[in-house]
Amino acid sequence: MTIQKTKPTYKTLTKLMFTDGNIKTDKNKHIEGLEKYLIKRLNLAPSKISGFNTCASASDGCIDACLHEAGNPVFMPQKTLGRVNRTHLLFKDEARFIAMASREIRNHEIYCKKNNKIPVVRLNTTSDILFERKKFSFMQNFPNIIFYDYTKHFNRMIKYLKGELPSNYHLTFSRNEVNDFQATQVLKSGGNVAVVFRKELPKTYKGFKVVTGDEHDLRFLDDKNVVVGLKEKLSLNKLTGKLDRDNSGFVVDLK
Repeated sequence: MTIQKTKPTYKTLTKLMFTDGNIKTDKNKHIEGLEKYLIKRLNLAPSKISGFNTCASASDGCIDACLHEAGNPVFMPQKTLGRVNRTHLLFKDEARFIAMASREIRNHEIYCKKNNKIPVVRLNTTSDILFERKKFSFMQNFPNIIFYDYTKHFNRMIKYLKGELPSNYHLTFSRNEVNDFQATQVLKSGGNVAVVFRKELPKTYKGFKVVTGDEHDLRFLDDKNVVVGLKEKLSLNKLTGKLDRDNSGFVVDLK
């Protein structure tokens, strides 16, 4: 007789965060001088995939280009299920989510101290949740840990630039096809903006210095008031089922 395995749910989760297995956040491990930073990351289900909106300021172009679908497609169903379950835990049992995340962040800090590493946490690897809110208190409870994220929430970014968010939290604003004006305002206000370019990165964009954001993901090490240039990665065209270039305006074409 074949034993039917029970499909895991948010109620059976034993772990929320990871330190390995993400090409983007693992890059610094192979760079001399940056290997001292160890990133603990949280991957939730982006946009409305889980039935809950975790990216309230996302545009159509952003959703189509989301790195959620990056990696080996063979593991995509399992990866998506895990992210959906973590998201359901956040929205359906917030107290348990906070307790689990806090324990894992604390253990990360302890591990880094024992192994001479600098602890770093990225809570929004595939989401854009306002984790700086007091009900979470992650940054406030762990002042010796560096937290960082990208965000498309304009008001949130302005609060960050005004010094109204925890001092150990670094934000980079993400430009898309509908927030170009806001991105320019962030740059004029002294913030950093991530911009995806079609081909080679320009030296400047709208009069601001462009630095590469593809070598590593430690955005808090970037110079201030710069454009973080990222090269376009082909995304899955849901109509054809093939990898395709963006045509929404999310990717900047300087031709």
